[in-house]
Amino acid sequence: MSESSSGVNTLSNSLPKSHLSNYSELGVAHLPASVHQSPDSGLASTPLPSSRFRFSSWHHLPQCDLTGDQLTCPRVREGPSDEELFQRKVYSLCVEQWKKRRIEVGQTWEERRKENWENCVELNLSYQDLGDAFQRENFVRILRRLIRVEKLQLVNNSLENLSSVRLPRCRILNLHQNYLVSLRQLPKLPAVEQLCISENAISSLEGLDALKSSPLRSLNLTLNPVTFTQDYRARVFSSLPNLETLDGVPLLPGDQTHTRLHFPRIARMCNIL
Repeated sequence: MSESSSGVNTLSNSLPKSHLSNYSELGVAHLPASVHQSPDSGLASTPLPSSRFRFSSWHHLPQCDLTGDQLTCPRVREGPSDEELFQRKVYSLCVEQWKKRRIEVGQTWEERRKENWENCVELNLSYQDLGDAFQRENFVRILRRLIRVEKLQLVNNSLENLSSVRLPRCRILNLHQNYLVSLRQLPKLPAVEQLCISENAISSLEGLDALKSSPLRSLNLTLNPVTFTQDYRARVFSSLPNLETLDGVPLLPGDQTHTRLHFPRIARMCNIL
């Protein structure tokens, strides 16, 4: 057997005549139509178009009379057609575009999720440098849309009045270092539990009763002028029955009694003569 240029082992003249006669008697020594006689190497076949038939089985090759017992080389299989290759290429491009689009859509969704501040539960909007009145008005307009926030930080924002804002779910609010001058300027906080209004300009306890119905447990009014008023702690605790801590100090025994000053009424008598 001698190997041809196509990788097919063919019969050679070097074999004995008896072997050749045996093959001829069995009817298996059929030569392919494309095989021609070569004077130097015996039987040699023309090379098969391997790029086209590399994915096909040997018995599917056209114009070939070789049988299985004559073929000892690896199987030759026909490759995909040009149309199938084009379809595969289109499919791969579609898959790549779909993956790319999916990544882009995922990033867009993440960005939208980050920008969806209206549904935030925890939000920090401190140090916004609101120097202009127009900025403060728009900032208050934004705060009105925070209907789901539970923890809100508004430190050092030069805020003056938040009475038009309602935070129905806010449990923790930090208004440290702002320009509030009265407790009436606080936002409506029906569910607040911790409230910090330190370093503002609150000078009286007027408006504290608005927090009476809320479950407020901790209140911080340090560095406000109101902390220097008489019976400050007792008045705060008497107005807020659920309060446990004031200015970082828990409820003390002396804070439970609220001493009020009673001034005697001066009765004036008028004598008619």
